[in-house]
Amino acid sequence: MKASLIRRLDGMVASGLEADQRVIAVHQCYAMTATTALTAQNTQGVFDIHNVPSAFISKQIDACIDDIGVDVVKIGMLASTSTINAVATALEKHSRPTCVLDPVMVATSGAQLLPNSAVTSLRDQLLPLTTILTPNIPEAKLLLDNASIEYPEPTRSIPDLIRIAKSLQCLGPKHVLIKGGHLPVDRDLNVAQLDADKEFVIDVLFSSHDRHDNDDVVIFRTNFSPSKNTHGTGCSLA
Repeated sequence: MKASLIRRLDGMVASGLEADQRVIAVHQCYAMTATTALTAQNTQGVFDIHNVPSAFISKQIDACIDDIGVDVVKIGMLASTSTINAVATALEKHSRPTCVLDPVMVATSGAQLLPNSAVTSLRDQLLPLTTILTPNIPEAKLLLDNASIEYPEPTRSIPDLIRIAKSLQCLGPKHVLIKGGHLPVDRDLNVAQLDADKEFVIDVLFSSHDRHDNDDVVIFRTNFSPSKNTHGTGCSLA
């Protein structure tokens, strides 16, 4: 399988393009890259972002796909409206390949990395082209806020996560995977209130099948692992 990665370069070599390349290599697939941004960052945070010109991003994508071809596209951080426009145009040009969109929009600190205008462009232009959308919970809520769609707040349970995923799927992607690492749950599968109660991490995969008038929900339950070394985990899962 050939995969094209469209996302940022992480100088820490822990997330972004580098994390994706390691995962793809482990699965014995071939990765090509189109760098959208360079970041000055470490384990403490993101200090600056240098955007690659959108015209050059388009040339990177075309160069890889025109020569080697692609089976799936993985999209990560798109740091500007012009970048989002360029990527959406490229997907249309290359016949809408299978697309994984990991909407990197919120830093670990909680800071929003994309201006609202760019979030709107991503929602309007890329979600309808997306095969599977893989936001974490803050990113999922940011997309719903941008679309003026209500969601359970505070989010306390698996049914709340399912409702969020279903609302996001209505915005265009075929499937939605909510990454639940921000809300560990207790043994009763409710959001843990104390560190000592954290037992599991829940990820929710939602798919809708209109023709059959039913929804598919898959719950992934993983044992909670207390660690501060989580940089790049969301990229690797997506």
